[in-house]
Amino acid sequence: MPDMLAKLYDLPDLDEALAGMTANGIDVRPALVLEKPAVLAWVAARFESWTAEAEVSFSRLPVACHIAVRDRQLLGFACHDAACRNFFGPMGVAESARKQGVGRALLLSVLHAQRAQGYAYSIIGGVGPAEFYARTVGAVLIDGSDAGILEPVFAGRTLRNPGS
Repeated sequence: MPDMLAKLYDLPDLDEALAGMTANGIDVRPALVLEKPAVLAWVAARFESWTAEAEVSFSRLPVACHIAVRDRQLLGFACHDAACRNFFGPMGVAESARKQGVGRALLLSVLHAQRAQGYAYSIIGGVGPAEFYARTVGAVLIDGSDAGILEPVFAGRTLRNPGS
């Protein structure tokens, strides 16, 4: 799965995306550290392979996990600076909430947070829906990134300790 690059200095308006969510009773925001157990349980139940990265995002200050919530029910999450610094992801949305703009709002929320932290670009690692990222934020494929940083995990290989 290739990586993509998104320009953070040329992002769509976040306020518009959040207003659309608010109109549908959905709050998109950074997670609170006290929400960590509930978010991790939700991620583990739906996107098990992303649990470790979601957990790492709670160790960042500010917390690098954003969530979408309606009526105290989690609808989705998106993280940054989890697998590597300056990386976006993982992101997951409940099947029942897809095609409602939740993924778009989470993506923009996280990318705007990365921009506020001083990044000019974000690497979207090991993308699945490349067309979504291209359409939503103008992300482009990074040439030669098919293996990417996540390749050893997906290929069933483990990384070697350089000191051994």
